[in-house]
Amino acid sequence: MGLRFFDDDQFDYETRLALGAAYRRATDVGEVLATAGRITPGGDAEAWFTAWTGLARRVRERAELSAARGCRVSAGEGHLRAAKYFATALVSVDATDDPERLVPVFREHRDCFDRFAAAAEPPAERVDIPYGGDVLPGFLFGPVDRSGPLPTLIVCNGSDGALTDVWSLAGAGAVARGYRVLLFDGPGQQSMLFLRGVPFRHDWENVITPIVDFLHDRPDVDPQRIALLGISQAGYWVPRALAFEHRIAAAVADPGVMDVATSWWRHFPQEMRDLWEAGERDAFDRYVLEGDDDPAALATWRWRAKPYGHFAPFDLFSELARYTLSPVVDRVATPLLITDPEGEGFWPGQSRQLYDALLGPRELVRFTADEGADLHCEPLGRAVFEQRVFDWLDERLA
Repeated sequence: MGLRFFDDDQFDYETRLALGAAYRRATDVGEVLATAGRITPGGDAEAWFTAWTGLARRVRERAELSAARGCRVSAGEGHLRAAKYFATALVSVDATDDPERLVPVFREHRDCFDRFAAAAEPPAERVDIPYGGDVLPGFLFGPVDRSGPLPTLIVCNGSDGALTDVWSLAGAGAVARGYRVLLFDGPGQQSMLFLRGVPFRHDWENVITPIVDFLHDRPDVDPQRIALLGISQAGYWVPRALAFEHRIAAAVADPGVMDVATSWWRHFPQEMRDLWEAGERDAFDRYVLEGDDDPAALATWRWRAKPYGHFAPFDLFSELARYTLSPVVDRVATPLLITDPEGEGFWPGQSRQLYDALLGPRELVRFTADEGADLHCEPLGRAVFEQRVFDWLDERLA
């Protein structure tokens, strides 16, 4: 891992993610380092929230001045950076004294992203994707000076990332290579969760199939060249969807996830697993909610549990038990690239497990600390990631 920015693992990782986003102009290295330097190394939630929202608002103000002067590029880039900094602030909000700030600050984040999307060249199209009796909100980006039906990448977010993350981690690189790119909020993600209260679902084929239907109806999308890329927990959702939706030409799981619950169980002793399996609901809930006197740990629990719609610990783990690929992995026939980053912190070893379980065409790609592309979702190895992943996709969508 090398140099650490914070003793707190979450803050250290978020700083790396912010630095890596500079590769696609979603942050500025100087702004990130100066802001991180004003926060105590041990990690203070209120200081984190205050520092990043303060930066976001300063950057937004300058972007608005650029927009007023007709400086479209500066305005768009400024609003993108402001959006990313607001999103970075929100990772600590549940550990502050006023977690109710989540929704108003999220609205500030999304307003800035909307302005970035409108200033893009060409401007991104805001779309509403039919989803049962509701819609999934999204953005369709396209490359400059390319028309007609193009290869299209659906980028699927993970458990708590923002649209700025999926843009910098995958969307921008795909657009630069001539793809149309669809970014969206699925159930339990961002606007669907914060503004509508819609939780995750384990059966993600019911999310991806309506999106593929939507893209098939568009004349600017080549229906034979639709790809799917999943970030973080979407390393489970992508192969789950592929087991049922067979119109995807190629897909990427970054990283591979066979069983989502393992990232939760590793924080608990075996006796807790025994309690849950024995159905000892009250004892299990007491242990989780009263047995840990660390406010930061409880705040992390709230932040990670929120998207599932089940705050009671016993119920949450019962829901998590459904998030496993074992019953359906043998149905996946779509070519799948699986990243395998050294130092994977949430699902270590599961990229290899997924690779071994698949019966169809697949490839396992290692990312290492020696090349600066280690850790969950390779936060600082963006050039290395893009070259390997998009070269693979380009070959399969040619």
